[in-house]
Amino acid sequence: MANIHINIGSNQDRKQNIATAISALNALFTNIVISSVYQSPAEGFDGDDFYNVGVNANTELSLKETAKKLHDIEERQGRDRTQPKFSSRKIDLDLVLYAEVIDEQANLPRDDILKYAFVLAPLAELNAELIHPVEQQSYQTLWQRFQSSNECELTQYNINKILE
Repeated sequence: MANIHINIGSNQDRKQNIATAISALNALFTNIVISSVYQSPAEGFDGDDFYNVGVNANTELSLKETAKKLHDIEERQGRDRTQPKFSSRKIDLDLVLYAEVIDEQANLPRDDILKYAFVLAPLAELNAELIHPVEQQSYQTLWQRFQSSNECELTQYNINKILE
């Protein structure tokens, strides 16, 4: 059984797309725990604000199978992979952590953890004391350090307000 962390992002029909993704994750994984919703401006392009949500879960699936299932959910929700990396999107499901796996090819732990507040904030919310396998610091410490050295434009909402 692997503990995983997924980041869900959307800036198109945000509430519906995130709710649909969470429902799909609930059907695939066990012990789902969902962070607050973090609203942030689009990064790297002009577009509507994103909602991002972190999800902790357990899975019996392999790393490769887990990544494939997340990709399948995106496809079913109409993710257009022909668009540039930095563009508006209906849904984005990023596998941020897969147990303690360090795998550069699979981008695990995901390098976005140390780059973007909208990835690190929900991760730290759900896993404050968990240690980053490369940095060897807790996610709470990494989040505090990030906040002190970066401008963070995040608005935090209770997930239940979004999923009503």
